[in-house]
Amino acid sequence: MRLTHGRAVWLMVVVTLMWGTAGVVTRHLAQAHSFEITFWRSLFTTLALLVILPLWRGRAVFSQLRSGGRELWISGVCWAVMFTAFMVALTMASTASVLVTMSLGPLLTALAARIFIGHRLPARTWVAIVVAGLGIGWMYGTQLMQGGAGGSSLLGTLVALCVPLAGATNWTVVQHAHAKGHDIDLVPAVLIGAVLTALFTLPFALPFQASAHDLGLLAFLGVFQLAIPCVLSVLCAQVLKAPEVALLALLEVIFGIALAWIGAGEEPAASVLTGGALVIGALVFNELLALRGRRATVADTALPGAH
Repeated sequence: MRLTHGRAVWLMVVVTLMWGTAGVVTRHLAQAHSFEITFWRSLFTTLALLVILPLWRGRAVFSQLRSGGRELWISGVCWAVMFTAFMVALTMASTASVLVTMSLGPLLTALAARIFIGHRLPARTWVAIVVAGLGIGWMYGTQLMQGGAGGSSLLGTLVALCVPLAGATNWTVVQHAHAKGHDIDLVPAVLIGAVLTALFTLPFALPFQASAHDLGLLAFLGVFQLAIPCVLSVLCAQVLKAPEVALLALLEVIFGIALAWIGAGEEPAASVLTGGALVIGALVFNELLALRGRRATVADTALPGAH
């Protein structure tokens, strides 16, 4: 399946909208707790991918799980960290705080490229890193000074920070494998991540408390918030340039905050809006200049940001 550039852009917009439903759906869960939420979402994601992958790639896709090598499984562990940290963070902090923290992914990836692969970063990226750091520092500092509920929110945003850190690690592993002539197929890696997440969180999810209503919402998250947009984002990443993917992925922050505000009455704090504006502004500035200059600074392709 080959997309035109225009269709890939619009499809990526739809993907970010699907990703952005996580916060509002989670707020309507009645009884399921943090690790149970993560377990059921990952289980439904696994079941969905076990159906989608053979239809899309044929049964041979499962043979890649055996022949993919160490890097494929390390990538799968990175996805597992992202899946787990994202859902746990949503139960501890506001949707806005979690999404703004996760949006640091492209800049942390750029730093990983500089430290571990030796890629030179242009001045604009260093400026973006500093400005985004100030935004995150303002958001975290405000939560720290609040104490009480603010302390819980701070812990949640720190858990959310594991998502872009794992994403940067994942990118480094994929690029290292590519340099050795071994390309990692991301979709089987996501399947591995979903399976590992379900296995890891199962002991902490017991005893199950989710109602039938909760299971319906968690099935929606597993299939329509993660499995399907994951597959679609891989298709988009084959057509779009890395800065384009990074820019479009920022729509998840806007969609996620708006949906949680409208659908669950979760109004973002002023400190989150201020810090988020600095982070998003820095990212947009960096990626727009990257597109304009057409100079590869981190990678020629981007990893999808499913979580």
